[in-house]
Amino acid sequence: MTRKGPPPRQLPLDLAHEEARSRDDLVVTPANARAVALVEGWPDWPSPVTVLAGPAGAGKSHLAAIWRAHSGARQVAAGEIDAAALAAAEHGPVFVDDADSAARDETGLFHLINTVKGADTHLLLTARRFPAAWGVRLPDLLSRLKAAALVEIDEPDDVLLAGVIVKLFADRQVAVEPHVVQFLVRRIERSLSAAQQVVEHLDRAALERKTRITRALAADVVGAMETG
Repeated sequence: MTRKGPPPRQLPLDLAHEEARSRDDLVVTPANARAVALVEGWPDWPSPVTVLAGPAGAGKSHLAAIWRAHSGARQVAAGEIDAAALAAAEHGPVFVDDADSAARDETGLFHLINTVKGADTHLLLTARRFPAAWGVRLPDLLSRLKAAALVEIDEPDDVLLAGVIVKLFADRQVAVEPHVVQFLVRRIERSLSAAQQVVEHLDRAALERKTRITRALAADVVGAMETG
């Protein structure tokens, strides 16, 4: 009598899944409501320069993408703010991601802020922390940053984390039962980056095992992630 072994595993193709970043895909809760109001309130901003701060994976990139689509803002690299970037700032809004990076061009950022103010347009900076904690070396730049409007995204609450998990699965055309989502919310680190990682691992595990995503599978995957 032939003994049956475990079901064969299918090795999934390593396909990229683009995260949907439109306004309709944004989950709004008290954790990010102030930041959403900022984006939707443009161009009636309290200051030409605004810093949007929040932990890694808090949704800053999603909000920035919505604002760029709404405003037509040009993205400028924090590490190299050249004459072309300054010229762009003379004609419309500009955006700088990871402005608290140690590799930022402080002199360029100083001139960019001055250009934005002179042209009566807007600059959005995203960072993990507010400017006082950036370790800015250029006194004139620090002075300009102190005058910026500051908006913070809090750590995700349960509603936001659950909504993002559902959205990330939907981006992959995968439906997951609510009790599985709630299990994940209770078990994973409270960050959107952790949500992205667990969704990716779960989707891959389900494809390998040729099964749907269940609570048991979620427990296996989360346990494996916790133990490295």
